[in-house]
Amino acid sequence: MEQRTFVIGTIVENKPGVLHKVSNMLRRKGFNIESVSVGATETSDWARMTITFRADEATARQLVRQMEKLLDVVRAKVLNDSKTVARELALVKLRVEDTRARSDAINYANVFRSRVVDVSHNTLIVEITGTPDKIDAFIELARGLGLVEVSRTGITALERGLNVLCSEKGDPQNG
Repeated sequence: MEQRTFVIGTIVENKPGVLHKVSNMLRRKGFNIESVSVGATETSDWARMTITFRADEATARQLVRQMEKLLDVVRAKVLNDSKTVARELALVKLRVEDTRARSDAINYANVFRSRVVDVSHNTLIVEITGTPDKIDAFIELARGLGLVEVSRTGITALERGLNVLCSEKGDPQNG
């Protein structure tokens, strides 16, 4: 079966140890998490966890069912690529030893609709937000300029329209 990257949206209880339980379950099943982002939701008792990993379709759906059996997981769902807005943030540090290199780096940042957030005598840091493919393309281009280091947040995602993972009371919504 064909493997591809899946984005899983989850609502979990906002308490210590939940990330460990979810990631440990994936580890036990032999999956490498490509990215994970976790943060508070509109409800203080819950956190949204967005996880990406590679698998085939059947395995991804089975992992979601197993994830939902964990006590601290309120809801988990494979997010449909065409019905989901997914973004990632990256900070990219570039070496800029002279004015030409600095100018090239700033021009590349502008082309990618990113922004320079820090400047020193020989480096600058670019903040870029977008799809993982967009960030990958910028990083690849930056290698030619003098890539120093990269820090990425991992994907965060929401379904378009009124689709939600859970209502206020924890009831699953829309599938």
